[in-house]
Amino acid sequence: MNAHILVVDDDTRLRVLLSKYLKDNGFKISTAGNASIASNLASYFKFDLMIVDVMMPGISGLDFTKNLRKSDNTAVLMLTAMGEINDRINGLESGADDYLVKPFEPKELLLRINNILKRIPKEKEKVVISEIKMGECSYDLKRGELYKNGERIHLSPTESMLLNIVASAPGKVFSREDLGTKTGNDNNLRTIDVQITRLRKKIENDPKTPKYLQTIRGQGYSLLPD
Repeated sequence: MNAHILVVDDDTRLRVLLSKYLKDNGFKISTAGNASIASNLASYFKFDLMIVDVMMPGISGLDFTKNLRKSDNTAVLMLTAMGEINDRINGLESGADDYLVKPFEPKELLLRINNILKRIPKEKEKVVISEIKMGECSYDLKRGELYKNGERIHLSPTESMLLNIVASAPGKVFSREDLGTKTGNDNNLRTIDVQITRLRKKIENDPKTPKYLQTIRGQGYSLLPD
C-alpha cells in the first residue's frame, strides 16, 4: 500500500500544493489546518508520516510533536521558515525525524520523505478486522477509505472521522455529545447530525430508512454492518 501522509500547516495554499505534488508521486494524503485537527485525525487513523509546520495558531508544531511522542512513534518531518540552528535543534529535540526549511525544492522534500519511510521498521501483520461491509459498500478502517461497488467514494475529514469512530465499535451507540467531542465539533452538535445525513447518502440504498447507520432514539447513533 502507498504510504499515508498527514500534512499539517495553516497555509491553505501550501497544503493544496503539497497535496497535489505528493499525490502525483503516489502517496495518500490527508491535511489539517492546525494541530488540534491533526490530533483528532491521528486519534483515528494510522499515518506513516506527518509533515508539520512549526508556527501555527494555537498549538505550535513543536508542542504538537512533543505531545505526539508521548504515545505515538509516527515519523515527523518539520517543514518551516524557521531556519536558524537553534530552531533546527529545537525541532529535532521535540521528536521530529527531519527538518526542512522553507522555501524548499520539492524534489528534496520527496527524497527526505522516502529516506524516512525506508528507515521505518515494517510491522508484522496483525490479525485484526480492518474492513467492514455495508451492502454494496466496504470501509477500510486503517486508511479511512469508503468504496461502493469497488469505486472509491469521497469523504470529508469529518465524515471520515465519524465513520471510523462508529466502525471501530459496530453495534455500540455513540451519543451526539461523544461524537462531537471526538471530532472537535462539541460546540456545534448540529454539525454531527448534518454529517451523519451526508454519510447515509453515501452508504445507504435508502437514506431515509437507514439499515446500517441507525439513529437510536434518545441515545445517539450506531453502525450495524453486515
